[in-house]
Amino acid sequence: MAKSVEKNEALFLRKNGKSIKEIAQKVGVSKSSVSLWCRDIVLTKKQIGKLQASMRRGSYIGRMKGARTQYQRRIRLTENLETTGRTMLGGVSERDMFMMGVGLYWGEGTKFGRQVSLANSNPAIIKFSIGWFREVWGVTNDRFKFYIFINEIHKNRINEVEQFWRKVVDVSNPHFGKTILIKAKNKKKYANFSTHFGTLQVRVARPNEIHQKIMGILHTFEK
Repeated sequence: MAKSVEKNEALFLRKNGKSIKEIAQKVGVSKSSVSLWCRDIVLTKKQIGKLQASMRRGSYIGRMKGARTQYQRRIRLTENLETTGRTMLGGVSERDMFMMGVGLYWGEGTKFGRQVSLANSNPAIIKFSIGWFREVWGVTNDRFKFYIFINEIHKNRINEVEQFWRKVVDVSNPHFGKTILIKAKNKKKYANFSTHFGTLQVRVARPNEIHQKIMGILHTFEK
């Protein structure tokens, strides 16, 4: 008798356009039983359309949930790896800071012409290099000179670019040379156009003594 009640309910729901899965969940029987009971019921085109739309929505929601789960997993992994990295580094000594600056200058600094300068587009690296020149080499603020290099397609943003770098260097009365516009090879606009600020060169005035000492350090590694 119970089965008869369930079957009747399943037939009623199917005639009203419900899916086999929905009916099985509502009635509390297996999908195979519902499928068997309702095999002779032909749905209208409208009912079929609604079921298909519902399936697509369910599939989309499932994909979004899966993507969200994957994203959260990547976030947790990234946080764990960053924590591991900080643990590996431990405390940073003056010697560590000195060698970090040497490595940075070796890669990004000027080695010829008895000039002491370093250029980069990363504000954090620029801030570090200014601090390195101050603390390791005793460079005072009045000896810093700054030069901006940026593609000429940004010529209408010069004021914005200059203000950006003035905030980054955080030096009282900083000396900025004229912004240098690099000739554009093409006129293509990139996605990061409005957030690109070119490259800043940090140059030290009266550099002779510092240049020779830095070169002495770098030549040591070249042997």
